[in-house]
Amino acid sequence: MSDDTRVGRSLSFLIVAGLAWGTAGAAGSLVYRISDMGPFALSFWRCTGGLVLLLGALALRPRRARARANATAAEPRGRRLLRILGSGCCFTVFQTAYFGAVQLTGLAVGTVVTLGAGPVFIAVGARLTMGERLGGGGLLAVTGALGGLGVLVLGGSGSGDVHPAGIALAVLSAAGYAAMTLLTRWLGRGGGAADPLSTTAWSCAVGTVTLLPFGAAEGLLPHTAQLPDVVGLLVYVAAVPTALAYALYFAGAGVVRSATVSVIMLLEPVSAAVIAVSLLDERLTGATVVGTLLLLAAVAGLAVAEARGAAARRRVAVLV
Repeated sequence: MSDDTRVGRSLSFLIVAGLAWGTAGAAGSLVYRISDMGPFALSFWRCTGGLVLLLGALALRPRRARARANATAAEPRGRRLLRILGSGCCFTVFQTAYFGAVQLTGLAVGTVVTLGAGPVFIAVGARLTMGERLGGGGLLAVTGALGGLGVLVLGGSGSGDVHPAGIALAVLSAAGYAAMTLLTRWLGRGGGAADPLSTTAWSCAVGTVTLLPFGAAEGLLPHTAQLPDVVGLLVYVAAVPTALAYALYFAGAGVVRSATVSVIMLLEPVSAAVIAVSLLDERLTGATVVGTLLLLAAVAGLAVAEARGAAARRRVAVLV
């Protein structure tokens, strides 16, 4: 398969994953509205359900596909352990903090902050760990993102629609998302390609074990008069934005550059904001809109810096 084909397929995987992720917070918001379930329990069932579905998919996969995946995913034990534990821990922090942010400060703000701050962490982390240069555009984008976060916190907290604790959880979620993206990309640069289904299943397994005591303390079984609706929402969260979306994400993120991944993932906060306003009746204040626009403009700046850097590298390669 040519490099262009691999990149094109990976981009399509990431687009579908971003759209699917955009519905996870909405499903979580609905669970909070009709039950007393908290973010740890919600994350636990998301991991557990995703693990069950992924194990079923792995068992039903044709023998030839399993053999091809095992051959492709062969990597040293140390790298495999790092991939499993690192991805699993980052996945757990990312999604649990995100559900906590949605509970405290709403779907729109929680998602925008998480996926708006994520590219900033990714850009800085890629510079520190992989030598990817920020450049003037990147530095300007980081400054704009910090300004957007400041507007959201200082301008929206007085209205009661934006809660600093929720913003803090969204920033923590962004850090987990950034670490997962950087780790996936760093391991992918070594030439090895892990099986995305297996990677996602292991991540869910790590999350299930890690979240069990916290979910048990919070209460794993919801108290609600609408139990079938809660179960249906939990099954959806496990199937679409977890088992499907993360398998596609891990398949695409190891091929596409980290900054490009972060730009494509803007599909999530945009779709989540639309759902929040149109279906969940969340209200966006002026400060929320301004802060959101600053964050999205900052990520757009990162995209421009990414495109210019890639073009410059291609020109140098042609000259050499």
